[in-house]
Amino acid sequence: MVLGVLIEIGDVQPVSVDFWERLAEAARQMMLDRSRRRCEWRGWKIRHGTIRATLSLVGAEEGRRRTAFAADGRLRPMWDIGNRTAGGERELNIARLWVEYAQELGPGETADVRLAPLSPEQWRHLKCGDVITMYEARPDSGTATVIEVLPPRA
Repeated sequence: MVLGVLIEIGDVQPVSVDFWERLAEAARQMMLDRSRRRCEWRGWKIRHGTIRATLSLVGAEEGRRRTAFAADGRLRPMWDIGNRTAGGERELNIARLWVEYAQELGPGETADVRLAPLSPEQWRHLKCGDVITMYEARPDSGTATVIEVLPPRA
């Protein structure tokens, strides 16, 4: 219960990366995996920034995904965010995906999501209104419209 209260405090008050790392370790020791991932996520957000977007997944009949995925940051899909290789080829970038206010997201569904890029510097050009494409395999899995770019605080 105390861990939950501390997480709620951290959600409304500016806290440090160290605060989130300590809560993540406490959650790990209590075997509260979802809480641990949430705390790790919040520390990442402070250190590296995140992208909020509205994601619409393609339907099961159009894409490869047939089932919902857990919304807790375990999925790390590839994204076409407009970057190109030196040879002009499309470059895909990876970001962890956390769905807001849901336990899972399935084919054909839409939700607001948070993205934690594994290479944040490659995502710095994005701005509100940009449309990016999610890939788990071919064909694409969905499209997202950026609704907020949250820079690092650390």
